[in-house]
Amino acid sequence: MDLDAVRRIAGAFPGVEPGTAWGQPAFKIGKKTFACIASHRSAERNTLVVLTDFDRRAELLAEAPDIYYLTDHYVNYPSILVRLGKIRPGALSGLLAGAIQFVRKPSKRNPRKR
Repeated sequence: MDLDAVRRIAGAFPGVEPGTAWGQPAFKIGKKTFACIASHRSAERNTLVVLTDFDRRAELLAEAPDIYYLTDHYVNYPSILVRLGKIRPGALSGLLAGAIQFVRKPSKRNPRKR
């Protein structure tokens, strides 16, 4: 998987628009970013940041630590890092669908950040 594949998968969802976030390619719905290429130096190359709630993130990390990971920088944010070279298209599509639902929720306050 690479950025072009992410563009194709994300673009298949109604209302998704390309954009930028922190100077990197991003994917938005209703002006809300739900995924973007990781820009922080702690992330590995070819990594996508996908928004998700903390419970789902914990599940993904436990299920497939070779695909999903975190760095200290991202711990307090409702997101997960995805190794694009390891994830399958169907799994990415499902993850992005969940991210779209997540950003559409009325409130996604971060209970872990104080």
